Amino acid sequence: TLELVESGGGSVQAGGTLRVSCALSGYTSGVYCMGWFRQAPGKQREGVAGIDTDGGTHYADSVRGRFTISHDPAKRNLYLQLNNVEIDDTAIYYCAAAYFLGGGYCRDKDSLRSSEYNYWGQGTQVTVSS
Repeated sequence: TLELVESGGGSVQAGGTLRVSCALSGYTSGVYCMGWFRQAPGKQREGVAGIDTDGGTHYADSVRGRFTISHDPAKRNLYLQLNNVEIDDTAIYYCAAAYFLGGGYCRDKDSLRSSEYNYWGQGTQVTVSS
């Protein structure tokens, strides 16, 4: 089984910095894709950053150059570093993992598609104030 738990959300002023974390338990070699998504009220869930099966990182245009996704295999944690945050970054942020018993493959920007993932965390609120 897999469990994903986010932490690190909170309030931050525009232009500031925040890092959210995702702890994965029950992590196995069957995980083949990982990512961060966000959802604001009234909006569709948006892929923010992803790591494909080949280890490549991918970002939404709206966050590229400001956010950084990283993975620490030793701690089994996934991170999203948010720099120079903007008001429009306010959302609930979710981490996600694609997992199947026999493994799988996600390619490039597929890591930003919610349909790629079958395990999700509960989400952590990030609020950016002016």
